[in-house]
Amino acid sequence: MVAFLEFEKPIAELEARIVELRDTASSNEGAIDIDAEVGRLAVKSDKLLRETYAKLTPWQKTQVARHPERPHLKDYLAGFVDDFMPLAGDRAFADDQAIIGGLGRIAGRRVMVIGHEKGEDTASRIRHNFGMAKPEGYRKVIRLMTLAERFGLPVVTLVDTAGAFPGVQAEERGQAEAIARSTERCLTLSVPIVAAIVGEGGSGGAVALAAADRVLMFEHAIYSVISPEGASSILWRTADKAADAAEAMKITAIDLKRLGVVDRVVPEPLGGAQRDPAAAIAALGGAIAEELAVLTAEPQAALIAQRRRKFLTIG
Repeated sequence: MVAFLEFEKPIAELEARIVELRDTASSNEGAIDIDAEVGRLAVKSDKLLRETYAKLTPWQKTQVARHPERPHLKDYLAGFVDDFMPLAGDRAFADDQAIIGGLGRIAGRRVMVIGHEKGEDTASRIRHNFGMAKPEGYRKVIRLMTLAERFGLPVVTLVDTAGAFPGVQAEERGQAEAIARSTERCLTLSVPIVAAIVGEGGSGGAVALAAADRVLMFEHAIYSVISPEGASSILWRTADKAADAAEAMKITAIDLKRLGVVDRVVPEPLGGAQRDPAAAIAALGGAIAEELAVLTAEPQAALIAQRRRKFLTIG
């Protein structure tokens, strides 16, 4: 059973009751008929789930976007990228495991896929640094994008990061410069680039992979220049106003689509991608394939000009 968020407690109670009834019936070897009661509770739970997710606040969407059981990069690679061949290292310092990239096929089309990997348990989260890339991670992005351009391959990026790693060592190795160069490489690519915000799209760490021809965003993902907690700490000198900050910053997919920051909102299964990862992965894969089919028909010069114009007109 998927882990429940704080605002989902009423739903959790109903689903726990359903499980309890089924366990009771099982232990009594079918002597108790619970079908009618389970059916009633299931209908009530489904109705409450729909009502809850139809009116999520920006702060609640932030919690959904951060849910640890949402699909990770490795799940998307397994779900809609065929023949994936990982490519490692920035050829200068190290191989940053917060960024995974390589060659593969999406709907039969050869592509370069690059994205953030947060990890799914304690050991892998530490290994992938919770998806927070260091300068060598962004320099790996630049290397792989340049390689894709050399061979005429479209680039697909999957964004899911709280932000770039803020440590002293990262700053010493040129974090800001690496992010800026990665963003510049996105904007100057002569091949199509499609970006998808699949969870958190945090700050420059996200933009460095998301300055794309087409920016897709999952329905319950978030995309912002700073975390709600960070904005709250700056504006109100406390993190307790994170919900107010999330509301003010317009970080949800619907708001960002309206503002022209993202181009397409990809619907999620009822209750979020964490409730039905396979359906979410299939929906995203289909959307990316559709965008690639359109973009690969565009002349190279037109792609760069349109991309530049798109980002200069935001805001």
